[in-house]
Amino acid sequence: MSVQEAYAEVGRITRREAKNFAYGIMVLPRAKRQAIAAIYAFARRVDDVADGELPPEEKRAGLEELRAALETDPTDPVFVALRDARDRFGIPPEPLEALIDGGLQDLEQSTYRDFAELRGYCEKVAGAVGLACVPVYGSDDTEHAMTLGIALQLINIIRDVEEDTALGRVYLPQDELTAFGVEELAPSPEFRELMAFEAERARACLAEGLRLLDSLDRRSALCVGTFAGLYRETLDRIEAAGFDVFGEKTRLSAPRKLAVVARGLLP
Repeated sequence: MSVQEAYAEVGRITRREAKNFAYGIMVLPRAKRQAIAAIYAFARRVDDVADGELPPEEKRAGLEELRAALETDPTDPVFVALRDARDRFGIPPEPLEALIDGGLQDLEQSTYRDFAELRGYCEKVAGAVGLACVPVYGSDDTEHAMTLGIALQLINIIRDVEEDTALGRVYLPQDELTAFGVEELAPSPEFRELMAFEAERARACLAEGLRLLDSLDRRSALCVGTFAGLYRETLDRIEAAGFDVFGEKTRLSAPRKLAVVARGLLP
């Protein structure tokens, strides 16, 4: 498979699977857009293995196969594209391996004692995406790239409480569940108070992470700002609905997402 064929495939994966990524990267120059799509497709592959229906031992083996594939001559289109992107933009191996470590952690750990412990997990599964992407954007601001990734993951955790519970995982810190008197993950005044607290922290991380934009060129800043804007609007809608994250998942429509992109294009 040629490199361009591989990039075409990761582009298809991104358009099909990405809920927000595809709308952000559409504003990037072609080479950067392809590289970010390759990173996304790799992260999606890790998630698919970690969240799949195979027995845990087979999942572990699958994740370790992905790790090994980072160091071998690739034939899989995701890895062909990722290898070219790594060579072209100097994407380091460490954040890619951290994504795999996060997938492995999901197999071993289902609850988190406190936010410090949760943050460590978020650094692997989301902050690492920021660290992989930041050289593609042409920046070396790894601190704010990490913080922004964590912020987006915190919003995912708020949105996906019911879905994660069905997978046997509770990412909301146990000490905070206790402090707010939340005995079960179901609608209640206590649950809403907890989620308001979680939302405030996510917004603080988002504001801090967006300082990354100061180090980016205009189109890269528009891309990252679009990601952040889409996640912020999702969080706003969840809050407006009283943090009822049970039942139908909060999603933005395609026209609404395009409106966020267009807003960023305004001078």
